Amino acid sequence: MAGKLYLIPTVLHDEEKALKALPVYIVDAIKDCSVFFAENEKTTRRFFKKLWTACLPAEEIIIDTYEWHTIHKAEESVKAIFVQRLKDGKNIGIVSEAGCPGIADPGQILIEAAQQLGATVHPLVGPNSILLALMASGMNGQYFQFIGYLPIEASARKKAIRELETDSQKRNCTEIFIETPYRNNQLINDVLNACKPETKFCIAVDITASTESIKTKTITEWKKQVQDLNRRPAIFLLQAK
Repeated sequence: MAGKLYLIPTVLHDEEKALKALPVYIVDAIKDCSVFFAENEKTTRRFFKKLWTACLPAEEIIIDTYEWHTIHKAEESVKAIFVQRLKDGKNIGIVSEAGCPGIADPGQILIEAAQQLGATVHPLVGPNSILLALMASGMNGQYFQFIGYLPIEASARKKAIRELETDSQKRNCTEIFIETPYRNNQLINDVLNACKPETKFCIAVDITASTESIKTKTITEWKKQVQDLNRRPAIFLLQAK
């Protein structure tokens, strides 16, 4: 029989409070695995040690007993190893760099391979910034789409923002997108300059951390009190009237 695949969520923010967003049963899933495919092995090892300290203070995790592989756009060689380990009956865990594997994450390609093989895939409950921000935004949770990253070039980014606003108004759709943290301020500035005054804009920052802030305001309101969000993990939502 093929091994099982566990999709193991991790923290969205590197502080102790963020661990409280994770259910304890994740530890049992980790124990049931012998192989891990991680987006970043170093941070995953550190995460596992923190999780053990928080959930099982009397028990030590022996990190080096596990077999480790790094996911980097899941090259064919990595996928081949992944499939072979499943065929060998090994239970595998996939760990993203933040949040849930398979959602805006390179692990999706490995999950697809597991489905094609007919292996059992167990998605585990954990924090996902897309859904948490949408839940708290007050925007349309019945009809929404996640865009991912907008174009880097300024004029192309502004054009994309205007197109999202038009699409949101036409379909009553919540548009969700992200940016590299050091470009947050530029993105916010472009949204404020490109969108109509009455359009709603949600800025969700440091989700699950002690500094968490999720605020929805109109473009006009945001122009009165823009924050400096440079290098802080954020997700953005837009809904036009």
